[in-house]
Amino acid sequence: VKAGKVRAIGASNISAARLAESLDFSDREGLARYAALQPHYNLVSRDTYEGELQAVASRQGLAAVPYSALASGFLTGKYRVGETVESRRSAGAAKHLETERGRKVLAALDDIAESHTVPVATVALAWLAAQPTVAAPIASARTVEQLPALLRVAELTLTEEELGRLTEASA
Repeated sequence: VKAGKVRAIGASNISAARLAESLDFSDREGLARYAALQPHYNLVSRDTYEGELQAVASRQGLAAVPYSALASGFLTGKYRVGETVESRRSAGAAKHLETERGRKVLAALDDIAESHTVPVATVALAWLAAQPTVAAPIASARTVEQLPALLRVAELTLTEEELGRLTEASA
């Protein structure tokens, strides 16, 4: 940072207490402080960020850039009850189908995606992008065909009602 080779630093997989301590130390010692936080956060994994970690990020002015924004593919809508998906991630993603929460989230995503004529993944990313402190969700594509769903998030603004419906379904 002092040499100008790095403009900003961030943290990932850090507890709220450790993040607060690190930021206090940086301020006290006049060192570069974190500008961003990379938490695991999505519609089916909210407790990994919401709460104290998000509160610290908000108080300290950090931007969140959540990884696993599509829950290993589950929030793309390709995992459904009774269907088999060939993927290295299928076991992890399909586990969300076993929960009422996962099924509720998919149902809400399906309805909202249909009303906007967009892929389910676009809606899941739009919900995440609308959350406090989130600057941009991180989602990966294995194929070129998967890119449009990820890129369309820049064009989709969910209504307060839609955001609330997804938040309630994922509670």
